[in-house]
Order: sequence, then C-alpha cells, then structure tokens
Amino acid sequence: MSLVDKIKNAGVIGAGGAGFPTHAKVSGEADYVLLNAAECEPLLRVDQQLLVLYTDSILYGLDAIARQLQVKHAIIGIKKKHGDVIDVLRRRIRELRLAIEIHEMADFYPAGDEQIMVYELTGRIVPEGGIPIKVGCVVINVETTLNVNRSMEDMSVTDSFVTVSGDVPHPLTMKVPVGTPMKEVVAKAGITDLDGYAVIDGGPMMGRVLKDMDATVMKKTKGYIVLRTEHPLIVKKTATDRTAFLEGRSACEQCRMCTDLCPRHLIGHNLNPHKIMRAVKYNLARLEELTQANLCSQCGICTLFSCPAHLKPHQINFMIKQQLGANKLRYTPLTEAYHASAARDYRRLPVKRLIRHLGLYAFDKPAPMTDVTFASPEVRISLHQHVGAPAVAVVAAGDVVIKGQLIADVPEGTLGAAVHASVNGMVASITDQEITIKVG
Repeated sequence: MSLVDKIKNAGVIGAGGAGFPTHAKVSGEADYVLLNAAECEPLLRVDQQLLVLYTDSILYGLDAIARQLQVKHAIIGIKKKHGDVIDVLRRRIRELRLAIEIHEMADFYPAGDEQIMVYELTGRIVPEGGIPIKVGCVVINVETTLNVNRSMEDMSVTDSFVTVSGDVPHPLTMKVPVGTPMKEVVAKAGITDLDGYAVIDGGPMMGRVLKDMDATVMKKTKGYIVLRTEHPLIVKKTATDRTAFLEGRSACEQCRMCTDLCPRHLIGHNLNPHKIMRAVKYNLARLEELTQANLCSQCGICTLFSCPAHLKPHQINFMIKQQLGANKLRYTPLTEAYHASAARDYRRLPVKRLIRHLGLYAFDKPAPMTDVTFASPEVRISLHQHVGAPAVAVVAAGDVVIKGQLIADVPEGTLGAAVHASVNGMVASITDQEITIKVG
C-alpha cells in the first residue's frame, strides 16, 4: 500500500488550523517540504514537547513525506529560542543520516502561518489567494508528521495532544482521546466549575471563544485557554458584529497601523485593512470592490494589537468575507510579481510583547506533558473535523467497536478524512454531526 493510501486510511489531517486532509497535501510533487515547528500562538506547548518525546518518529515521518513528494529540501522551521530542542534534532538528524535541514526563526507572531513560514524558510512568496504548493512548497505541522509516521504502521488517528493553560492552577499538556468532553480535559488543569470562565479553543489570537461548553476534542484541537469572562481578551473576542461595525464607523482615524503591521501586506499582498475600514466608515465601495478582504488570514494582529483605538478590523474583514462568499465574489490578483516590504523585518511582532499586550504575562508558564487517564462515560466524535465533505457513519447504533476501528468514512471521490473510534465501547447514537460511543 502506498504512503498516500496509508495516510488516507488512518484519517490523518492537519493537527491544528482547519484540519486539511493530509493525503491530499502529499499526493503530488514539490520542491520543499517544511515542518512547521514554530508554534507561534502564545501559551500553547504541544509541538516542542513532541519533538523531544517522539524525535525519531517525527523525523522519519518527515523523511517519508519528503520522499513521497520527491522534494529537493526538507526543512524544519523552529524558533531559535528553543535551543535545547534544536540540539536534540540536530544530533538525531546526524545520527540517523537524514537529509533534513533546520532553519532557526526569530520569535515573532505569526511565524506559523503557512505563507509566512514559506517566505521565511525559502524566500518564495505564495501568490494572493493561493496556497504553498503554488510555489512548490508543502507545509506540515509536528503532530501531523507524527501521525504520518504512525500511519506507516497502520495506526489510525485516535488521540490529540492538547495544552490547557491560562487562568488555571495546573497548566499541562496531555494526550486526549478524540471526542472527550472539553470540561473533562479542562478539569485536569484544576478547573472543575467553569462558571465565570470562558474557554478559547486554540490560541489566544486565532482561537475562538467556545459558545458550547459541551464541546469535545477533535483531531485538530491543540489547546484550551481558560480565562475569566471579564478578561480584556475575552471581552474583545466576544464583541458582537454590530458592535464591531458601529465602533469602526464611528472611531477609525485612518492611522493605518492595521495595514503597516499586517503580515500578508508585509509579504507584498494587496491587503490594506485601513482601506477596508475607510470604505465601511464612509460607504465608499460596493461589495465587489472589497474582494481584497479574501486575502486576510484572520491572524488577529490588527484587532488584538495594532489598533490604538481598540477597533476590530479583522472582525469587520471577516464579516465582509462572509458576504463575498455568499455572493460568490473572489479576489482577482493584480500582479504575478510580489515583493516583501523593506520594513518587514522591523515590523514583525515579537511574541513576548504580544503576550504582555494581551494581558497574558501571568499565564505564560510551562505546561508539562503529563500522563493522565480519562473517566468520561462516553465520547462524542465529530464527523466534521476536517476540510471537505463530512464523514458518513459505517457503523450502526448498538455496534461494539474497538479503539482504532473505522467508524465513518467519506464518499469515494470527495475530499475529507476517515474517522476512527478513540475508545473501546458500544455505539450509542449516530447523527449527521457526530457518533456517540459509550465507553467500556
């Protein structure tokens, strides 16, 4: 069986972000494969620990992907501040005689954005509205690469490594069965009652504040950040669209700080958040004239750091993107030649400064990998964990399943990912959203 088929059968997806099916990423050829070990979101502590705990598995996984893609270069992008991890990687690469390079990056946000990673490691600029393969690059993250290695041994994806941090007594990182209730995961960090708290699913910048406290862990879950509901970050991230719109119309002073610090603008893309804010403020443009909004990566810098008036450009931008999508309006690139700003190196956002600005300095602590057990009576496994078509159940209520067994798959010829049981138990119920398994 080919590596691509093994990855597909194991249900490997991007372990973070949107959850793009990995078999589709590695099906062609490329010049570069880039291991994204930047872990640029504050307070998340998964990748660096995995690189030390599973060094050989990750390196062998990266080497296998490199061979599959027939690349010229396999490069690990990791921040220079992780010197101890880099030493381990260099030693094992040398001992295993693997053709893998290491690129030491500065400590800035969003170093882990795929397009920023491509520019930092290769000097190539992904075209506007494009993806890394357009410039011969494939970007894979650390846990995904570990899962690729496991797929080579016919092991399916049944767990996710998750950091719980923020305003918690005991920050930690742990391996969690997919489908485990978020509340049980957070309880391991010492918060057993979430009354008065909010939970961010993901990092503080791009993560979303959970509205449903009955949410469960997915393959792409990387962290839960727990903060008091009155914390300024939570207040800003839970502002309504109407509030963001009215504030933007009334208070934007066109200082253009949102544009000057925009990571996509700084690599030469025609994204100018201040112009979008101007158009909204003065009703200057029709919807079809605002298609540059589709170039936004939603990194959150403009809203959570840049704007001196505490406005929300990226939220307004997202509202426009939704309208553009509903009307099937796309951005048409104006050029094929892109040039990064000469000021880019001086406008990259240092993570330490970002942490202080977000009011998270007191919570910037280690979250050590901890071996824990879960006693949840059931897991609820989503059928929508990935980009593409939802998975369709291949089991029925009442079926007894074992950990690693296929329980849902995507229709032939469609983009998506297989889903497997994360525990031993019995299928209790099936909906078009999830499969519930009673543990035991």
